Amino acid sequence: MHTGTTERRDVIVVGGGQAGLAIGYHLARQDRTFTMLEAASQPAAAWRNRWDSLELFTPVRYDGLPGRPFPGDPDTYPGRDDVVEYLTAYARDFELPVELESRVTAVRRDGDGYVVELADRAYEADQVVVATGPFQVPRIPAIASGLHSDVVHFHSSEYRTPAALPPGPVLVVGGGNTGFQIAAELAVSHDVHLSVGSRQMPLPQRILGRDLFTFLEATGLMAKTVDSRIGRRMKDRDTLIGSRPRTLRRRHGVTLHPRAVAASPTSVGFDDGTSMEVSSVIWATGFELDHSWIDVPVLDEGGRVVHRRGVTQSPGLYFLGLPWLHTRGSALLGWVGDDAQYIAERIDALAVPALPKASQRIGGLA
Repeated sequence: MHTGTTERRDVIVVGGGQAGLAIGYHLARQDRTFTMLEAASQPAAAWRNRWDSLELFTPVRYDGLPGRPFPGDPDTYPGRDDVVEYLTAYARDFELPVELESRVTAVRRDGDGYVVELADRAYEADQVVVATGPFQVPRIPAIASGLHSDVVHFHSSEYRTPAALPPGPVLVVGGGNTGFQIAAELAVSHDVHLSVGSRQMPLPQRILGRDLFTFLEATGLMAKTVDSRIGRRMKDRDTLIGSRPRTLRRRHGVTLHPRAVAASPTSVGFDDGTSMEVSSVIWATGFELDHSWIDVPVLDEGGRVVHRRGVTQSPGLYFLGLPWLHTRGSALLGWVGDDAQYIAERIDALAVPALPKASQRIGGLA
């Protein structure tokens, strides 16, 4: 329980990343009192914590949040620092009320509204948006505990540059976009091996000189919902964008291995019975969601959120920014705004009407 003061807001947004900022943009235009609570000490924390050379696989033209296009050549691909700069400026220029170093410890129902608790204070709110995103708890396989302390190993969220790794063979575990990008970068300076547990469908970054997402938008695939026939097939199948195992092997000299299933002090074994000695391992094995701090009955037995396009059965409690919340783009920078607008409309419909602005009272000219 918190030991400090309790303040009142119309809406509390948990999370100040891209999803939180997108809903904040709409809430500000509804003239609601709201606060955005961000656990990190700096804006755009999820992006700051990625490797230095990270490059988006969506071009600039598809990377903007509501009300502000992403700057730059529409056909170029932003880097990590470009995204950090954009999100930081977005929060500042739209004067969104982000409170940093404000980790939420509990959300619980209280009468017709909610109490959002932090260590030192609490907020009462009519409505709450959980916008903590998909990058919550780094997932590291249990086999990692078998490695000796002399072997440098860590999750991909801690990787920054190749210089941080000692000489010797590097194993990257994880066959998604992150694993492929990191393996390609490390191959310039290290003997790199990549363990791929399950093959993902490779898609080219460009088709006939046009970016992949131009075609995905034009064909309507980005708008396919999670409960459509194709959405049900796609939601559990990640795709490799702009990377292919054959290219990684031929162009970068990376050795490919099947799923990593065991680790002894200085080696990792694979499910085909082979093994390799390692000097370092990067676990590009994704993230887990953790909603255990939400004390409202909106989670199933597996801890997954039960919702429809982010709207839960508990009136006034919403989720935003999760993978496949509604479409393939729900967790992507340039598409999260669609779900944010939808949830903002639900908030507006449920909320007590805001007082009109002075300009609206005297002449209807807002």
